[in-house]
Amino acid sequence: MNHSPKPGELAPIQAQTPTFDQSEFRQALGQFATGVTVVTACHPAGGWVGLTVSSFNSVSLAPPLVLWSLALKSSSMAVLRACTHYAINVLSAEQAHLGSQFATKNIDRFAGVAWSAGQHGAPLIEGAVATFECFNRSRHEEGDHVIFVGEVERCSHLQGVNPLLYHGGQFYTNAIHPTL
Repeated sequence: MNHSPKPGELAPIQAQTPTFDQSEFRQALGQFATGVTVVTACHPAGGWVGLTVSSFNSVSLAPPLVLWSLALKSSSMAVLRACTHYAINVLSAEQAHLGSQFATKNIDRFAGVAWSAGQHGAPLIEGAVATFECFNRSRHEEGDHVIFVGEVERCSHLQGVNPLLYHGGQFYTNAIHPTL
């Protein structure tokens, strides 16, 4: 039985055991529509890493901070933990193929991708709705993910370009609600 603490009563010190399994949790999370980003960075041994990420969010305006998260088991984890800078590229509605490409394992994710190097070498994808060049400010391990907090050093955006959306395991484009 859940209840709010009464005045003077202490709140529980840990969460209760979930009443659902991982599959149900994943399906419920999939009901939250997000934008689609590709996080990119320079690999210290040469080359680049890039991966599709939908867990992107603003944190603070002053200083300018954003966050995103990555599974501990990700093959890009070591590079992204160690790099000093990375870029977050918010994909446009026309770039769904890039969302899929950067989510595919064991391929050259940058094949055929038009990009330019940011101030610290992280790839900035041409045609992205927005780009954020970030200092890798902090990392916080929580559960089976690491939450990355980036301090934005440079950003840019395209006016009037629709973003790519992700909902229920599928890509979508946006439409203005008819009542607005």
